[in-house]
Amino acid sequence: MQSLVLLIWLTLCAAQDARERHIGNGLTVGAGVLALIYLLWTGTTWLGAEAVQGGGALLLALAFTLPGYAVRRMGAGDVKLMATLGLATDGTHLLGGFIGAGVASVLWLLLAPRLWLHMGQGLRARLRYLEPGTSKKQPFAPFVLVGVLLTLAWMH
Repeated sequence: MQSLVLLIWLTLCAAQDARERHIGNGLTVGAGVLALIYLLWTGTTWLGAEAVQGGGALLLALAFTLPGYAVRRMGAGDVKLMATLGLATDGTHLLGGFIGAGVASVLWLLLAPRLWLHMGQGLRARLRYLEPGTSKKQPFAPFVLVGVLLTLAWMH
């Protein structure tokens, strides 16, 4: 059940990022505060890892994303998304999501030029920031969603 709620949250973040190339603070900071409260209240992350693992995953998320933010390759929403994911899960899920996001983004760069032509106009309009060739800075949350989906499938 917790995995389902996590996936719903990530789906909302991914949809907003793909549509607007922005993830609202209500989704990132709001979920982060809830994950932190849950962590402090129960002593475990949302997915059941020990609080120390959630804290370590938070630090790991910041170590991976803050350099990208500093050189303008990632947005603040991406940093907050990964920090919240760290607080809600553990290092294994965070790393799996990060690695899966990298693999998914490379696959998208390779396949998107062919797939984009066959997508419906309405879907292309909703995913306009994922259009191949529009920008070197693609939305990150859709790829994180794919990475977390792959990680959850692999781990369970």
